[in-house]
Amino acid sequence: MASMSNYQMKVITGDSGYVLQDVPHLTDYIPNLPTYPNPLRSNPAYSVVKQYFVDMDDSVPQKIVVHKDSQRGVHFRRAGPRQKVCFAPEEVHACIVTCGGLCPGLNTVIREIVHSLDYMYGATRVLGIDGGYRGFFAKNTIPLTPKAVDHIHKRGGTILGTSRGGHDTMKIVDSIQDRGINQVYIIGGDGTQKGAALIYEEIRRRGLKVVVAGIPKTIDNDIPVIDRSFGFDTAVEEAQRAINAAHVEAESAENGIGVVKLMGRYSGFIAMYATLASRDVDCCLIPESPFYLDGEGGLLEYIDKRLKENGHMVIVIAEGAGQELLTAKNEQDASGNKLLQDVGLWISQQIKEHFSKRTKSPITLKYIDPTYMIRAIPSNAADNVYCTLLAQSAVHGAMAGYTGFTSGLVNGRQTYIPFNRITESQNKVVITDRMWARLLSSTNQPSFLGPKEIDEFKKEQGPQTQLLEDSGKGAPGKTDTSTNGIKGKNT
Repeated sequence: MASMSNYQMKVITGDSGYVLQDVPHLTDYIPNLPTYPNPLRSNPAYSVVKQYFVDMDDSVPQKIVVHKDSQRGVHFRRAGPRQKVCFAPEEVHACIVTCGGLCPGLNTVIREIVHSLDYMYGATRVLGIDGGYRGFFAKNTIPLTPKAVDHIHKRGGTILGTSRGGHDTMKIVDSIQDRGINQVYIIGGDGTQKGAALIYEEIRRRGLKVVVAGIPKTIDNDIPVIDRSFGFDTAVEEAQRAINAAHVEAESAENGIGVVKLMGRYSGFIAMYATLASRDVDCCLIPESPFYLDGEGGLLEYIDKRLKENGHMVIVIAEGAGQELLTAKNEQDASGNKLLQDVGLWISQQIKEHFSKRTKSPITLKYIDPTYMIRAIPSNAADNVYCTLLAQSAVHGAMAGYTGFTSGLVNGRQTYIPFNRITESQNKVVITDRMWARLLSSTNQPSFLGPKEIDEFKKEQGPQTQLLEDSGKGAPGKTDTSTNGIKGKNT
């Protein structure tokens, strides 16, 4: 990228420890900005809504499990339509870009941004940027109309195309300025959102009346703060097909073993939730929980035990698990992500070699990698609804003049989150939390951790570790993996 981000969020404090981590607004650097009555006042879809404008002081707490003496803590600005907007409908010239890997729901987000701008606000000029960030300066744009995008949510992938890397802040902002674009909607993961922050900063430096709105996208669910990322629910659901196939294959053979590799470079949420949902998995391995192969308490010993007990077993492994056991590659993709070894193939080979030395117990092992099948499917019903809410919230925020924000769900409410909170850390499974304990109880697998390792993990979590038993909350920058689907509301 062209430079390091100097993004500064606004912080507003109040009584009883209230902290609002606010997002920028066009009026922060454009004085005397004219405003207009919100067109939704005359929109028949909203005429029956009792209170369809969000109060300017509405905010959503990041932490909802508190004690009677707890301070109010960090809040985010609540998303939704405002009474005044900063763009007249005929003035709007928007663009949408998708970056990074594929994820179920991308087309739904594109569709709903286009529909929301047109049907809610009467803004008809929307461009699609072809091929990710480099499409701003290297490719043609695609005109987007409600009719053109009407059925794209039924297709996987993205109609705009995508790519990794290609970010050049100056060239991108030059293109935005030359084309007269004043609303930029950027759909992508943490790297993409870092790029969006750089674009916002350069736009602000030039004093342009252009809003930059992000929509977080990661199939791994590794973006912090938000309850979950779109496409995650679909990925867990589709992973069931692969796990079921592995179970059928394993159950149908003597000493059958099914190995399924799922997405999750650094965060094992898909593997964990797919395991909990399927009930056919005997062992789940994720990046956050180290394991070892040989010796007492190792994975191979556990496989021996399960085969003797059941005659078959299913192993689910996230792609980032066990990478420390493989020969490291010092290679990166265009987004700067470290290229991982295929741990699924490696662990399958290790299991085969282990049992080949024991002629009395031959095995039949089937390895399934459904990664690209999962990434490429359309989103399911739950993700379609979620994508709609994310897109509409982003449009409401952009029309109201908010900029430099990501639209995200926090504790079940749509919010506007500062870019730096989305990119400051990665959302990870907290293996000292209740959700991982539930998985271990469900599969009856060992944790592969001794008391010493568990103590080390607890120390890494800092002084908040004690709260894990009460609130399901992890340490700062970690995830709260509780029973509401992803995080937040523990039982």
